[in-house]
Amino acid sequence: MVKTIAELQSQTISPIQSRLGVEDVTIQYDHRVISKNLSIEIPDGSFTVIIGPNACGKSTLLRTLSNLIKPSAGHVLLDGKLISTYKSKEVAKRLGLLPQSSTAPDGITVANLVAHGRYPYQNLIQQWTETDEQAVTTAMELTNTAELANRFVDELSGGQRQRVWVAMVLAQQTPLLLLDEPTTYLDIAHQIELLELFTDLNEQGNTLVAVLHDLNHAARYATHLIAMKAGKVIAQGNPSDIVTEELVEEVFGLKCKVIKDPVTDTPLIVPLGRDRSK
Repeated sequence: MVKTIAELQSQTISPIQSRLGVEDVTIQYDHRVISKNLSIEIPDGSFTVIIGPNACGKSTLLRTLSNLIKPSAGHVLLDGKLISTYKSKEVAKRLGLLPQSSTAPDGITVANLVAHGRYPYQNLIQQWTETDEQAVTTAMELTNTAELANRFVDELSGGQRQRVWVAMVLAQQTPLLLLDEPTTYLDIAHQIELLELFTDLNEQGNTLVAVLHDLNHAARYATHLIAMKAGKVIAQGNPSDIVTEELVEEVFGLKCKVIKDPVTDTPLIVPLGRDRSK
């Protein structure tokens, strides 16, 4: 029987908290400041979604939270400690990252790429185990990529590749998942399928942080929403509390109506365009 990610985590990882945040950080590329004096705490056990216009600093924030970008000032904290004080494998046991774009090695199969998610648990003493095999099998089952196991990654469509990368991150079995535009390249059915999976993982106890472009997906699935503009946090909180017509216009410059989603009662953004009924 294929076990859930949560069941496998209980066997391989000691119970740890998944607190993550930045304190008074300044983030810059070369001499260009992206964010200054930014402080954010990701609620433990939340499905946090970051929204905002292009080039507002969403992905930069995610990469800073994952320790890929070092802030020029301030601190990134993981479980109450500076993330820079952890060894790389210790970070990898706590935090999994799906970057915005990934490149697989030439000639690698789907199963072998997903198996890379088990890297934090491998060393000279502990080699591949049945638990590792089960984690890879579970991750591929959850992402509907099991039937692709023997295919070469470079033969797949963009949507299939994206689901394989998600499977690799899930195989890592971390309590924290950082997801940079995870629904990229996916059709609407696979987008919803993946977001439902993330919701299931969140309900099992994982903390997720995702960058999404679709406002309605963000409002429907997030338990905590962070709205950014020009490197600053404009608003954060439960989507039902903060998503208003005024906020959407302030952040995106988009006039809209915000109504209740007839299925979930979450905010539904309806953009206003020209009146074409005349």
